[in-house]
Amino acid sequence: MMVDMELIKRGARIELARREFFYFCQAMAPEFYKDDRDYLVELCNEMQAFYESDDDILIVNEPPRHGKSRTASMFAQWVFGQNQQEKVMTGSYNETLSTTFSKAVRNGISTIKADPSVIVYSDIFPQVKIKQGDGAMNLWSLEGGYNNYLATSPTGTATGFGASILMIDDLIKNAEEASNESTLEKHWDWFTNTMLSRLEEGGKIIIIMTRWASGDLAGRALEHFAEEKKKVRLLTMKALQDDGTMLCEEILSRESYDMKVRAMGEDIASANYQQIPIDIKGKLYSGFKTYERLPIDANDNPLFTGIYAYCDTADEGSDYLCNIIWGVYGKEAYVLDIIYTKAPMEDTEPAVAKALFAFQVNKERIESNSGGRAFARNVKRILEQDLKSNRTDVSWFHQSKNKVARITSNATWVMNHIYYPVNWRDKWPEYYKAMMSYQREGKNTHDDAPDATTGVAETMYLLGG
Repeated sequence: MMVDMELIKRGARIELARREFFYFCQAMAPEFYKDDRDYLVELCNEMQAFYESDDDILIVNEPPRHGKSRTASMFAQWVFGQNQQEKVMTGSYNETLSTTFSKAVRNGISTIKADPSVIVYSDIFPQVKIKQGDGAMNLWSLEGGYNNYLATSPTGTATGFGASILMIDDLIKNAEEASNESTLEKHWDWFTNTMLSRLEEGGKIIIIMTRWASGDLAGRALEHFAEEKKKVRLLTMKALQDDGTMLCEEILSRESYDMKVRAMGEDIASANYQQIPIDIKGKLYSGFKTYERLPIDANDNPLFTGIYAYCDTADEGSDYLCNIIWGVYGKEAYVLDIIYTKAPMEDTEPAVAKALFAFQVNKERIESNSGGRAFARNVKRILEQDLKSNRTDVSWFHQSKNKVARITSNATWVMNHIYYPVNWRDKWPEYYKAMMSYQREGKNTHDDAPDATTGVAETMYLLGG
């Protein structure tokens, strides 16, 4: 009796493809999913492990052209082979991409066998078929199921669809969008208000994208789900490895990588290929000093030689008022209080006055540009008439120096000599975000926090600090 070894090998490959996601991908696209492409093996294994675990969310950050979207569409197909009752919902940048993604999944399942030697989907999962008459472009069902797949985008709809698996694929189009706070906020609103509302109890989320900005969907999701105590997996892949080798030389060689870096600029290349968000690569402040306890004497009395404040009033309705109070010890500034708000002046004037009174501030300097003089006079009046205090010397001055030049030139002093409470991120979250995200090259929606903080440095210079 002759044994057909090729038939046995083919049967083994099909059985492996049923069990292991990487071997499924390899059976469907052997020219791309090669054994020696270790990063694809790792990606597929991580996605399968996530699917089989009780983890809630998987975030994959990977360079372009390395098979992110292809693997995501393969994953949807493999998942249906594991469980025909799954309901998969995918979200892409726009309707065109979401349609392309949907067609890749649907067509992969529906592939008709033409060559007996080539393995197709029906060889691996013969029980999985698209329901006849229910194969619309972006919404379709499997035989024995109902509404198993929906592809959508931030401009699309998800009404009436419940998902057991959500997959988000590369929402950001380019660097301009990555630097647009409004666009990033719209992405987050769509994800939380539309996509998450469709997720069924016990459902899983997969976000696959190139990292662009610290506030992009991947960054916001990491922070949000960690706070929610959800089980989060993160897989990050860099095109250029730490040891100088490439993630996959066949797909992107070192020569091509260096050429792309020169062409697109280091910050964009770092986001695209190294998963370092643009705003982190280009931000002005690299870090800040903190304190757990204020400098005190043996009797627990503060050792400050003076307590000072600096205020930058809101120039326009969209600007923030920023008032910073700090104590001085050893030529260092220890931040005690920050008011950072868009509230109107009728609210901020008494709030600033009360803070100056509560912290026993010796001197407050207020920029008199764009209404600052009137603000300063009212703060002084509230202190003297309402709070019966003449402790604080309130003065105002016109700031004539270039704002960006001031902020940039004083950045090193700010990082080295201003100390914040260790929990300053929680105490003043909006101020913290503004300081941590401020860009060196002028991609900033607001500069009120760095401007007032620079005023702290300039005040210290006047004090001889």
